[in-house]
Amino acid sequence: MSGKLYLVPTPIGNLKDMTFRAVEVLKESDVVLAEDTRNSGILLKHYEISTPMRSYHMHNEHQATEDIIRQLREGQIISIITDAGTPGISDPGYLLAKECVANNIIIECLPGATAFVPALVVSGLPNNEFTFVGFLPVKKGRKSKLDSLVAEPKTMIFYESPHKIGKTLKDLAEAFGTERRASLSREISKKFEETLRGTLTELAEIAEKRNLKGEMVLVVEGAPH
Repeated sequence: MSGKLYLVPTPIGNLKDMTFRAVEVLKESDVVLAEDTRNSGILLKHYEISTPMRSYHMHNEHQATEDIIRQLREGQIISIITDAGTPGISDPGYLLAKECVANNIIIECLPGATAFVPALVVSGLPNNEFTFVGFLPVKKGRKSKLDSLVAEPKTMIFYESPHKIGKTLKDLAEAFGTERRASLSREISKKFEETLRGTLTELAEIAEKRNLKGEMVLVVEGAPH
């Protein structure tokens, strides 16, 4: 009898955003796959979760997945968590879920924290339809990716790191036009949470003047019809 894989969202900032059910599932699992066992160790200790952890990240997921599938087929209950947010959303998780589907292993994803939803909702931009882009390519394929999004009519969501946000805002302004509206949310659910709104050019100017910190979620207006 095969086991079960749980994809468990973890807080993106405030530890209180962990759900009761997420804690329960992690406690009852045979093993917890963690993107970074040091970071996740802090979370598990906070909630008195003593389940053994195993490292599972973008550099070892291809090698580790086969063994994890074997464990699941033997009946183990395995949970996967990342440093923050929902596994599989710009984080490890997709490959393992794909292989579970191929092997008829039950998968369940718990509802919970993910960064782009609050950023989209507070942006003030249309959210009835949207396109999740995630991280843009750093070099190869970056321009072609931007070119493919120029005519995208839906609101677009990007993830970016603080040291690259200035360049990304300038690249987007160049590709989409300086007057395209956007919203930049950072430090979501943390003490210094902030959302900045304006044109891509205005946000690029702010990023150039200020040393913005924290993981960024950039919500950009779609192309005009």
